Amino acid sequence: MYFLMMMLMIFFIISLILMMFSTIISKKMIYNREKSSAFECGFDPKSMARLPFSLHFFLITVIFLIFDIEIALIFPMIPSFNLVNFKSWMKISFFFMIMLLMGLYHEWNQNMLNWIN
Repeated sequence: MYFLMMMLMIFFIISLILMMFSTIISKKMIYNREKSSAFECGFDPKSMARLPFSLHFFLITVIFLIFDIEIALIFPMIPSFNLVNFKSWMKISFFFMIMLLMGLYHEWNQNMLNWIN
């Protein structure tokens, strides 16, 4: 038990010395604190949390997530080509692509793909 306590004390002292040493030799300056602060969606984290933001920015983010999930669903279709017969694979692929194109047409029809506004 005494040996275990001594080893824990030695580990604690060594880690304390290493942390103090890294703090002393680090090159952190005041102007670097701003660079290493959290940056999320163009907002200053130190300001008020309930600032209004552009709904268009939010909808573009949702569209990106939807397309990202669509791509993740399309990738397994390629290796599954050899596992099932051609007719059922074509029906499933065609149905999936039609659903994606209908979603894209709806987003285009609602002017959500205009990135300038």
